[in-house]
Amino acid sequence: MLKDDMKALIIDDDPGVREALAMTLKSGKIDAVLAEDGDTGLAAIRARTDLGLIFLDIKMPGKDGMEVLDEIVEARPDLPVIMISGHGTIETAVLATKQGAYDFLQKPLDRDRVLVLARNALKHASLHRENVALKQRDAARILGGSRVIKDLLAAIDRVAPTHARVLITGENGTGKELVARRLHDLSPVMKGPFIDVNCAAIPKDLLESELFGHEKGSFTGAHAQKKGKFELASGGSLFLDEIGDMDLAAQAKVLRVLEQNRVERVGGNKPIEVNVRVIAATNKNLPEEVENSNFREDLFYRLNVVELRCPPLRERREDVPLLAATFLAESVRRNGTPPRALAPDACDELMREDWPGNVRQLRNVTEHLAILAPDEIITAHDVRRVLGSQSAPATAPVDDPYRSVKTFEEFKDRAECEFLEKRLQENGWNVKRTAELLGMQRSNLYKKIEKYSLKKPGR
Repeated sequence: MLKDDMKALIIDDDPGVREALAMTLKSGKIDAVLAEDGDTGLAAIRARTDLGLIFLDIKMPGKDGMEVLDEIVEARPDLPVIMISGHGTIETAVLATKQGAYDFLQKPLDRDRVLVLARNALKHASLHRENVALKQRDAARILGGSRVIKDLLAAIDRVAPTHARVLITGENGTGKELVARRLHDLSPVMKGPFIDVNCAAIPKDLLESELFGHEKGSFTGAHAQKKGKFELASGGSLFLDEIGDMDLAAQAKVLRVLEQNRVERVGGNKPIEVNVRVIAATNKNLPEEVENSNFREDLFYRLNVVELRCPPLRERREDVPLLAATFLAESVRRNGTPPRALAPDACDELMREDWPGNVRQLRNVTEHLAILAPDEIITAHDVRRVLGSQSAPATAPVDDPYRSVKTFEEFKDRAECEFLEKRLQENGWNVKRTAELLGMQRSNLYKKIEKYSLKKPGR
């Protein structure tokens, strides 16, 4: 067996070809999984995590190979696909590679050619996985020099080498997943898998199957055996994100797994031993949820051996310039836009914000600035335009500009008129750019300009 115990999946309607190809691969110490048609092959791809390579016949009844290739490329772009055909042409090979195939083989298959391609494809897949893992670890950097971030990093460094369960708390967008990944990367199981599950994103009726797996035929739609997240994470870490959104029935089953260190697949009757470090996260107040009978008290204490709190961005404003500059550079590199830099007044403007969406919101704002700012140096004016508000001077007199307004309709018209006039002024009365920034049709903006008799100064 090759590195990572990766297997090859052979999808071909001819049993003779399937068996012969499997034997060839076996001689090269590569195990194979067999599928007689496209649908069976796609089901295997969805259910299995040990596939590293696919051999796919082009001419098959039902879905042909090119249709199946499209679905594989969309669902699992990390899997190299080698197309095989008894009626191959150069045009077919070119078309297959353009659609995402790794390579093309013509029947009758040459044993040496099969093994060379298989080994190269598995190596390619392994390198791809390593690159993805490195990028994820690089993305898991927790940036900042504020006291609260230094304290958080110190706490992570102390608890990570232990086997203690950790509950990560904090508002949305504060970086709870980054904390979970850092815990894993510094843990005794760092070489094992890191599997994350968003408990809020999985439908209630599918959560049990997702966590514990299922046997073939255990319910409608269970076309193949599937391992659950606890099984897949065995020997590593399982990150249960938004654990506060899990329903009580699923909570009871998770508690049993934590107590017994074994799972039972849906439709199965054989306990499966698992060795998993569980890290949970929530944006909810779990003690309050326990008080309101929305969360099991015994599960809360099982999970909350150590609590790590991710501070909101408003509690570490001094980290905003570093974060913004980092996100700006990442955006420029990713999108290929011209280089950008933040002027001091732009940093001051960013630090004044409360950032209800926290780091995630700051990342989105800096990406917007990297793409749409008119000049290389981003100013406070650019920041205010993106944030949709202008900060008034601290000494500005308090007054009610709408004191004379009598009706709500009059108030809405007055506010809309002033808002549009300010945005037009900020954009030099460029109607096209203003409409794009406001997310409205240019024709609609022209109608508003006419309705409120807005005119560019000097006209």
